[in-house]
Amino acid sequence: MRFVLAIVAFVVAAVMIVAGIAQRTVFAPPSQLTAAAIVPGDARYVVIDSSVLNAHPGQQTLTLSGSKNPKTQMVAYGRTADVKAWLADQKYATISYRAGDTAPTVKTVTPKPASTGSTGSTGSASTATPVPTATPTPAPTGSGASQAATPGPNPAGSDLWLDEYDGQDAQVTKMNVPSGVSVIVAGDGTTPAPNKILLTWPVDTSTPWAFPLIIGGLVLLVIGIALYLWGLYTHRRSRGPRRKSGPKMPKLPKAPKYKPTASIEATPRGRRASRRTRVMAPALLAGVLALTGTGAGAAFAETSTPTATPTPAPTTTSAPNDNSPAPAVTAPQLERIIKRISVAAANADAKNDPNLAKLRFAGPALQLRDANYTIRLKKADQPPLPAIPAGPLELSLPQATESWPRTVTAVVKMPNDATGKPQAPLALALVQPTPRDNYMVEYAIALEPNVKVPNLAPASIGAAVVPPDSKLLKIQPDQVAAAYGDILLNGEKSKWYSSFDLTDDKLVAQVGASWKQQEQARLAQQFGQTSTLTFAGRVGPGPVISMATNDSGAIVWVNPEEVQLHKVTEAGAQVIAGATTAALSGVAQSNTGIESVYGYQLAFYVPPAGSNEKVRLLGFAQGLVSAREVQ
Repeated sequence: MRFVLAIVAFVVAAVMIVAGIAQRTVFAPPSQLTAAAIVPGDARYVVIDSSVLNAHPGQQTLTLSGSKNPKTQMVAYGRTADVKAWLADQKYATISYRAGDTAPTVKTVTPKPASTGSTGSTGSASTATPVPTATPTPAPTGSGASQAATPGPNPAGSDLWLDEYDGQDAQVTKMNVPSGVSVIVAGDGTTPAPNKILLTWPVDTSTPWAFPLIIGGLVLLVIGIALYLWGLYTHRRSRGPRRKSGPKMPKLPKAPKYKPTASIEATPRGRRASRRTRVMAPALLAGVLALTGTGAGAAFAETSTPTATPTPAPTTTSAPNDNSPAPAVTAPQLERIIKRISVAAANADAKNDPNLAKLRFAGPALQLRDANYTIRLKKADQPPLPAIPAGPLELSLPQATESWPRTVTAVVKMPNDATGKPQAPLALALVQPTPRDNYMVEYAIALEPNVKVPNLAPASIGAAVVPPDSKLLKIQPDQVAAAYGDILLNGEKSKWYSSFDLTDDKLVAQVGASWKQQEQARLAQQFGQTSTLTFAGRVGPGPVISMATNDSGAIVWVNPEEVQLHKVTEAGAQVIAGATTAALSGVAQSNTGIESVYGYQLAFYVPPAGSNEKVRLLGFAQGLVSAREVQ
């Protein structure tokens, strides 16, 4: 019996070991799934849709080849709607693929000419996107016809992308692109994009049963060897010296078998009968089980619940249907944008070059920097404007929108000054006019010390832009600049004085009505009635930007201006300009007068209509923006 068990153990062990090894070798699944496509012709842009990238689960690896100039190749991914908005009027190739397809399908998308609007314009017209028409591309038989000689836009460096890889970094790209995000592959807009696309997805090659099978087989093999040695040892011990027996006794004749009649009780009784019954019961049970073809476990299964183990039906646990627009940028995307702005600002500040500043600044922020550069070229001791730090971000409030222009508010932590003292954080208002434009700094202000920022929506949700003429606020956004400018001129006599919280307002203390009166009195005392100094307020050219807060209020960015006119009133008298005004105007003294314009970049919190709160200043930046001689 031990030999039989040993043989069974050997056979089962061999099966288990072979099965375990086969799972790691012969039956091992492939390590990855691949989908390769060749883009015919000289397509400048190739779009890989989100459905293609998520055709299989796992991290996507994109491998490019076939570029005529690998240094100019780039790979970027962004929201599918943003990618199509950026392409707009450009012809591009798109790749389609589904799980189970033998190979991806390449099609060419040719946009229809738009009757109005373009991606290069500003305002609402920038949202007009030509309707693309997909046409199948024939199989690649050659280089194909080239596109028109007109160079296309270069997608490299666009703020629209969630992430970007250029040059050799774009050769092999690993990404985890979620649903709703697509990839754009391109050159520099002039050279064709790489035409050989290879997508790979990892496959779970783990074999959890291989190791247990091999170990179990080895253990069973050891048990089989032990059983074999035990049986061999027992067999040898049982074979000792034996005596030869005498002649065998003749067998007794067999008695006739007893056949009970029907009248005699068939069930035997007594000790032998009970022993025979005990012997026959297991044999009878084994026979029944053999006839039914099941073991004891199967017999038990037959008597248990007849229904099979329920398999849950596949269900989709998608998020609830939310049609609210996504925020204009993500937090990592905004951090990358701020770093690019910081580098551009540092280059412009180092060279005092307004053309470099125009790459990242617009509106009031550009106006103030342009004037500062002009002054510093003629006045060496003129301090530069605060640099734009590369981070970290302390607050971000993107607009929740899918159209253009897009607005983003960010607060960046400032490093300590030269003496080691902390500086107030820098607040930026960024605007992206069209999909192909980068975010431009419209406002750059220092926040007031101990400023109380209202409760804002999280960056992952974004906020809405409040219309400039909204009557749902305590003061309409397009009236805030004029109202505050009136306070700077007239002080308590202004009708808007009671609407603003001026308790900790440092700008009013610096250039408010009291300061103006003191300046006029000083000039009258010093020069008599030979000249007059007057002040006037006006609304500057900067846009009114309003971002909603959670309490139905808004953060409002405005650009009031103040005009100072120092005019001669007595013949023979002269007006002497200050060093800063002279550097900007080019006039050191005048027989008629000098006009100086000061620009203010202001950010306010405006409470909702009916609130008991007052409008309060969150931060400001101000400086001389223009100066000229008047007649």
